Amino acid sequence: MWIATNSERERPKDNKEQQKYFSGKKKRHTFKSQVISLPNAKDIVDIVVGAKGSTSDISLFRNQQQRFASQQSFKGDKGYQGGKNISTPHKKPRKRELSPEQKSENKALSGERIFVEHLIRLIKIFRIASERFRLHSPVYEQIILTVCGLVRLRIGSLILPT
Repeated sequence: MWIATNSERERPKDNKEQQKYFSGKKKRHTFKSQVISLPNAKDIVDIVVGAKGSTSDISLFRNQQQRFASQQSFKGDKGYQGGKNISTPHKKPRKRELSPEQKSENKALSGERIFVEHLIRLIKIFRIASERFRLHSPVYEQIILTVCGLVRLRIGSLILPT
């Protein structure tokens, strides 16, 4: 299961640099992170940290998909539509409604996705990923990876040797 999230950052002083991190959707300067988890959010498989705010979810997916087997199937939200081997919710057609079958498929997918949303919540509890990041940007990746390690320890997927 794939899901991406934005974290706000300080506006870079350099004009060219700030344009790279400007997120048109959020109207802020952001880092984008993408979490890849096992079904039912049993573990964090991979994480992409610190992508520029204007990067789309599907382009992050395409870059990371090369690291997995070509026949591997994935699930994601509507931001991942058009990806190879990824199932996404059905979009409502313009001026029409979804069929009952499509609605039930969307409901089943959202039932699986809620676990990953809870995993994102666990990461954002640490507030470093949910509030404005005020330190130097190269430190962001180290901190988020440490937070993900703590989350893995909390959910029981990471067991430390005694």
